[in-house]
Amino acid sequence: MKELIEYLRSRAETGLLDWNAQVEAAEKYSFTMARVEEMALKEGILPVRYLRNGSTISREQQFRLFQSSVAVVGCGGLGGYVIEELARLGVGRLTIIDYDFFEEHNLNRQLFSSMENLGQAKVSAAVKRVKKINPAVTVKIIEEKFDILKGLEMLSEAHVAADALDGISVRLELADVCDRLKIPLVHGAIAGWYGQVLTQLPGEKSLETLYRKSVVDTGKEKELGNLPFTPAIVASLQAAEICKVLLNQGSLLSGRVLHIDLLEMEFEEVPLSSIFT
Repeated sequence: MKELIEYLRSRAETGLLDWNAQVEAAEKYSFTMARVEEMALKEGILPVRYLRNGSTISREQQFRLFQSSVAVVGCGGLGGYVIEELARLGVGRLTIIDYDFFEEHNLNRQLFSSMENLGQAKVSAAVKRVKKINPAVTVKIIEEKFDILKGLEMLSEAHVAADALDGISVRLELADVCDRLKIPLVHGAIAGWYGQVLTQLPGEKSLETLYRKSVVDTGKEKELGNLPFTPAIVASLQAAEICKVLLNQGSLLSGRVLHIDLLEMEFEEVPLSSIFT
């Protein structure tokens, strides 16, 4: 280990480690890319991939992100963008949960869908994508439908979960599991020009409040469809919330829901306490 650290220091005289040096270190000392990145960040050496995170995220915080684990439940329109952004951000461990496969109607909005991926499991395409953009990220895939019975095990390693599902009942099950595990849940939903984001912290019943009077299991997306840009925007807001949770920074969308209207370009924040009162 000492030899690896000395090697990394010799290759990062300016405090920055380029990808070729990281690959060489892994091969030379028979370590995984994740292990090399861990040691570099622990020593205050920054992989060049994260250089544009700038002073917004310090080297200590970059190391904290690397040590973090996020579960993304759903790997379609929202989930694909959430996974992409967390991998580029440098979150060290991702658990990706989805049982579905790509169909032709996914092509208008789902980041990992392509002509060549039609018929392929969404989790398989996701892990291939992460390996292409950041091989230092450790990815665990669970090719199963999320449910409350298996949920505790599925999310057992997560520090925070991302809701990228498309049914109300399963969202409520996810919220319940996160509450039992005492981990935050970052919720996102989309339909046509519209979306919403909120963060449920342990002990809160935010999704239960939000969907209290829902009489159908499907959301508005079944009626309005989903446009290409709406999931990208909502997922980006979810990724920002997840980053803030992991770094304990900023003001979270806790106790409030952000409604997004891209047709009128309006963003409205509504306290959950005012819903149904």
